[in-house]
Amino acid sequence: MPRRKFAWESLSDEQLLKRRLSSLRVTVEGTWLADCVDSLHTELADRDIRLRPHVWISNEWFSPDDTPGIAIPFYLTHPRLMKLEKKMILDVEGGTRSECMAILRHEAGHTVQHAYQLHRRRRWQQVFGPSSKRYPRFYRPNPASRHYVQHLRLWYAQSHPDEDFAETFAVWLKPRSSWRTRYAGWPALKKLEYVDELMAEIAGKRPVLRHRERVDPLNQIGETLAEHYKKKQAIYALNTPKTYDRDLYRLFSGDPRHHRSPPASVFIRRHRARIRKLVAKWTGENQLTLDAVLDDMITRCREHNLRAVGSERKLFMDFTVLLTAKTMHALFGPLRRKWIAL
Repeated sequence: MPRRKFAWESLSDEQLLKRRLSSLRVTVEGTWLADCVDSLHTELADRDIRLRPHVWISNEWFSPDDTPGIAIPFYLTHPRLMKLEKKMILDVEGGTRSECMAILRHEAGHTVQHAYQLHRRRRWQQVFGPSSKRYPRFYRPNPASRHYVQHLRLWYAQSHPDEDFAETFAVWLKPRSSWRTRYAGWPALKKLEYVDELMAEIAGKRPVLRHRERVDPLNQIGETLAEHYKKKQAIYALNTPKTYDRDLYRLFSGDPRHHRSPPASVFIRRHRARIRKLVAKWTGENQLTLDAVLDDMITRCREHNLRAVGSERKLFMDFTVLLTAKTMHALFGPLRRKWIAL
């Protein structure tokens, strides 16, 4: 289908940020998202699950516990909005088909849980824990744990019993995921086998919860895009450790003899986008948070007049390892509790 035209497409970033979310008037219909939703429904139908989660556009990904539907963030509906999201957040969550499908399968797990009231079953509670458990503001995952599947980043299954089920369901639902082989020998395999049994039990049955309410639809959100991004950026503006100096001195040189070598601050700025993307991929940390760390490192290098001496390739590798190590310490060190991203 031809893409729908909007008056705000040609606006500058500054002008677009002044628009209210409710004025965007974007929908799932007529976009690439509609095909993703159709694929999700096909995957559910192939498993004889009668639930077809309805979808709507809101300001973020979520699935309410009182209606079996999925909210999709507005920026995925149009390339112009995705471009703005990339500029403001440095990442576009769900911006590729594979990532979008991964999140849709996860959210579908929530809709199936609530539509069939699965969390009320004693066996479900024994396997995943009580759904009534309060969501924590922070959770501290164990990356080496084999008691949970690994689907979304940051070991999200470890954050809450509901997320554990949603992640397990997503792995089970994905076509050709070969989960029996992938998780052979893991305690998490028992959870997958339980989901497999549970889905066979509800196959062909009508869900208990069937209404199609839309929670926080975009056309009822009056804040501007600037206000939206200010709040979203604040989430990732976490207090990062300021113990860079000793490591930066190990990597770069403060010796006056190397004053003709390129400034370390220039070296970091030149490679920051590539390094940031690599470390985000390896650690699961948000690129916006990493960018704040890089800003601090650039400032410290400039203040100490550090120089990039030697092989640029080796410096690139060593600096990437340094940032990765600092990020992992910040994520899982004794003084940190990771904020839940979804």
